[in-house]
Amino acid sequence: MENNQYELEVENQRLEQTISLAKSQLNEARACNEENKSAIISAKKELRENTSHSISGLWTSEGFEALAALSQYVNPVINKITDYEATENKILQLEQLIKSPYFARIDFKFDDEDVFEKVYIGRSSLMKEDSYEMYVYDWRSPIASVFYRFVMGPAFYEAPYGKITGEVNLKRQYEINEGILEYFFDSDVQIVDEFLRKLLSQNTSSKMKTIVETIQKEQDIVIRDMENELMMVQGVAGSGKTSIALHRAAYFMYQGLSPGLSANNIVIISPNALFEQYISNVLPELGEDNVISMVFEEILVKILQNEQVQTKNQFLENLITSPGYPELIKSSIEFKTSHQFLDIINRFIYDLPYKWIDFEDVYYAGKCIVSKEILKDKILSGRKSTPLALQLKQLEDFILELMRESHDGHINKSEEYIVKKDIQKFTELNAHRLYRKLLSDKEYFYCLAKELELPDCIDAILTFTQENLYSDLLYYDDAAVIAFLTLKLNGTNEYKNIKQVVIDEAQDYYPLHYEIFNLLFPNAKYTILGDINQTLGKQEDLALYEQIRKILNKKKYSLITMDKSFRCTNEILTYSTKLIEKNLEIKSFSRKGDEPKTYAAIDQVGLDDMIISETKSCLEKGYHSIGLICKTEKNALSLFKRLKDRIDMKLITNDSIATLQGVFIIPVYMSKGLEFDAVLICDADTQNYNTKNDKKLLYIACTRALHRLNLFCEGEISPLV
Repeated sequence: MENNQYELEVENQRLEQTISLAKSQLNEARACNEENKSAIISAKKELRENTSHSISGLWTSEGFEALAALSQYVNPVINKITDYEATENKILQLEQLIKSPYFARIDFKFDDEDVFEKVYIGRSSLMKEDSYEMYVYDWRSPIASVFYRFVMGPAFYEAPYGKITGEVNLKRQYEINEGILEYFFDSDVQIVDEFLRKLLSQNTSSKMKTIVETIQKEQDIVIRDMENELMMVQGVAGSGKTSIALHRAAYFMYQGLSPGLSANNIVIISPNALFEQYISNVLPELGEDNVISMVFEEILVKILQNEQVQTKNQFLENLITSPGYPELIKSSIEFKTSHQFLDIINRFIYDLPYKWIDFEDVYYAGKCIVSKEILKDKILSGRKSTPLALQLKQLEDFILELMRESHDGHINKSEEYIVKKDIQKFTELNAHRLYRKLLSDKEYFYCLAKELELPDCIDAILTFTQENLYSDLLYYDDAAVIAFLTLKLNGTNEYKNIKQVVIDEAQDYYPLHYEIFNLLFPNAKYTILGDINQTLGKQEDLALYEQIRKILNKKKYSLITMDKSFRCTNEILTYSTKLIEKNLEIKSFSRKGDEPKTYAAIDQVGLDDMIISETKSCLEKGYHSIGLICKTEKNALSLFKRLKDRIDMKLITNDSIATLQGVFIIPVYMSKGLEFDAVLICDADTQNYNTKNDKKLLYIACTRALHRLNLFCEGEISPLV
């Protein structure tokens, strides 16, 4: 007891010193930014007073000198603003650090030393600047990996200059809130598991939380991997895939690495806008600016210049609910996003200058400036590495230059404009129109498809697609094909600065989508996260990852399997795993809870009463988020209309961005990646769930639950459960 009291006094003293140092640095930073603010105001004033007279003359022959004079006043303003923003970030970091400076400590002795050094680990680092003494190490620092990967005894870590070996004789964890040490404990594996179990037993929050205090050894290995150009993670539901990917992004941005990436070097591809919002707090909580985050449809819209594109959620709703059409929709997307169709598109692109571009003789002032044969030959003999659309633009310049040469550089501007409009009939390509042409000429299509394996229903797919291409909404699969065609024809430098791409729910993308990623992000490394058991609308196995590797063409790659679920209770996980193929073993973290139950009502009124009763029971238990999951948006909307006046709830639909707190109704495909305290599957009858694909939908719905899961239906319960 005396020992514990002494340790507590030592720890409180250390905490006091750390907070005192952080407060001192915070005051300095605030004072510095007051000076920066004054300097910015002063520099802006000087800019106005000394340059206003020369602004109007910037584009004259003396403009270069005027610009040079202007830059000597502009640059100091820009530099001061940069300093101000950097210091402002430091202020925010120190304010957070004062509330909770660290969460762990290891006592580590280097092999060539006699004394154990106390290494405190927090979300960000704190150093005493006059002596360079580290008070707190950032969780991403090399030495911090010892905390995540080793128990007591021999240990090592990888530093920028090589492997460092030593010994650990203490691992301690802290709970510090608002600058007060609430408790600490010395940890071994068993105690850490108990600590994690306690954390997992708590209610969920409206946003995904950071996991720096509880990162597991295998998770830390993925987070810190810098060797592989392609890191793929096959992780079961609740294994923390997404959280690990975000912590990995934060690790890449850590300035202790050489070189650290900035926020605009990383992009996260999210499955939908709701999920994008759900994960939005993680990187800011880790002290990093939020990186670029996009939904795949946003990429398509950008490439296709704001055409109206069907979202993935709309596509899935269509696939799940269309009477008589699901098989055709499924076959259509599987074919149009396959390697076979990609071969057809590439053959079509090769063919364009031979068969589909109507080159014309070009006339000016009554004379033929250049023949169509010469123009065609110029394209056919051009550099194959240059995109065709760019070659045609160069052809435009070539023709206009010939016009000028034929008239000693003196040409009529209005006539030049007319000639230019004429030649653009064959120098401007429209991917949408070309795609329509390809599919409307079936004889030509089959000629291009020679020796390729086509689906039995190919005729129906072509007819179905032709009809769709004349509607106001561009279907999800067609949008991807036209986007690929656009990128191949035009090329792009839009994302050349992106060095790391994170793709979540990887199993729901098709080969064509990865071809698009490869064209968009040619200089990037990838972190790919998926779970083949949660695939929607198709069947996948582990071969998916080999397919991704081949398309992205990365030499150094790794596939990590994460088979332990931390989300569900043991009972919920056992129930859920009965719904999937036994191709992947799933381990439970062994947190106990109630057995899931199924409830069948004789009519809709009885069903609604059961759902209301269970929802109220969950609220009484203090659950913060209660997800009423339906198979489709159509079912969700119907349930919402029936229940909304009986209990406070929200409806989550395709375009919803909502805070995931309270009671809400959500289609199953929108719930992927999310987690709720309690889940009620509200339409688990035989009509809604009866196929192999439906089984995966049920698995996804069941594995959203942290603490409680029950299934409800009207009439006969699904045979799948």
